[in-house]
Amino acid sequence: MDPVMLSRLQFAAATMFHFLFVPLTLGLSIFVAAMETRYARTGDETYLQMTKFWGRLFLINFAVGVVTGITLEFQFGTNWSHYSVYVGDIFGSLLAIEASVAFFLESTLLGVWIFGWKKLSRKAHATVMWLVAGASNVSALWILIANSWMQHPVGYTIRNGRAELTDFAAVVFNKFAILQFLHVVPAALLLAAFFVMGISAYHLLKDQHMKVFSASFRMALVVGLVSSIWVALEGDRHAVHVTEVQPAKLAAMESHWETQARAPMILLPIPDEKNERNSVEIGKIPGLLSWLGYHDFNAEVRGLKDFPKDERPPVLLTFLSFRIMVALGVLFPILCIIGMAIRNRLEEHPGYLKIMLFAIPLPYIASQAGWVLAEVGRQPWIVHGLLKTQDAASPVANVAGFQVLISLIAFILVYGILGLVGFYLIARNARRGPSMETAQG
Repeated sequence: MDPVMLSRLQFAAATMFHFLFVPLTLGLSIFVAAMETRYARTGDETYLQMTKFWGRLFLINFAVGVVTGITLEFQFGTNWSHYSVYVGDIFGSLLAIEASVAFFLESTLLGVWIFGWKKLSRKAHATVMWLVAGASNVSALWILIANSWMQHPVGYTIRNGRAELTDFAAVVFNKFAILQFLHVVPAALLLAAFFVMGISAYHLLKDQHMKVFSASFRMALVVGLVSSIWVALEGDRHAVHVTEVQPAKLAAMESHWETQARAPMILLPIPDEKNERNSVEIGKIPGLLSWLGYHDFNAEVRGLKDFPKDERPPVLLTFLSFRIMVALGVLFPILCIIGMAIRNRLEEHPGYLKIMLFAIPLPYIASQAGWVLAEVGRQPWIVHGLLKTQDAASPVANVAGFQVLISLIAFILVYGILGLVGFYLIARNARRGPSMETAQG
């Protein structure tokens, strides 16, 4: 039992499960704030019902997300002690800021929002929800800054055998972090938009609460269209930067083996890592990979054979996650454009509503695929170009393989139960619909 591989599986399982709840928290908080603002301005009880209904789902999702996130930071000390010692001066400070400032503020403000309905004015209460949304996204920002430093380390020096912080501003304004934040937050809005549209579609198909869910669907449709287009455009900029700082990841994304100028994009390759080639290649578009990586059809793109075998990411998993993310990224704006064309006659198109209902999981899949691409595509480095994953784990003398296996099984069981409970509560409250609540409710 390899404790490093088991530790990687444990952290991956915990992180991916936690991230089932994070993007909905980020996106839905903004939706709830916008709905309550509309209520505060107009006094329209429909928007109050919308606020309380979607706010209830937000609170359930937030609670499960908090519980599943707590254990992640402990793993740095238990399973990844070499990593913690080596980069703790940098990584630890970023996590400390996130926990002590952003998360604490978010939780406090959320308590004010929950218990402040009868104690605050409409506008003040809506303002609190905007502050909750802002704090949630600031919390995400610090986590993304920490992750981006692992992707592209800057602002440090190696002293006494460890990385020490020399330029805090360089870390915070790391270009990788900025691009990642501009990708992840709109992606979270997209996920929340499809979540809102899917549940709204369920009630519209049942011809119930029509006013509430027609308004919810149309609001989410606009956000979904804008965010899906933004994510696609920003993803292109992100790909260019990845090519610059992680060229092996780009090569793995496209299963590109040979270094060449005017590199083609192959529409349907089947990677063969063992023989360092593609066993099948269908549909070559000359120069398109060069354009994707450098915005220059004649640029030279490094192939996987240009990198030592022990410094190449796993090709098949990186390749598949990228293709899944891109395919779904193309689908999302198409669905939103169709919806915009019929937005005032949604109830007349049950086929489209059924599609949107069953499309709820798709942004979750796209988000998970994006993180698999980001993290697996960085391998074998835990800090790119600086520290390999195998060198970051805790000593076997301290953490044996069977111990990690036991904790991995425990994580899967406990998180599985939490997931079932969380999604059951969300589904049950989503099916129930809004109650006829008023400002005093």
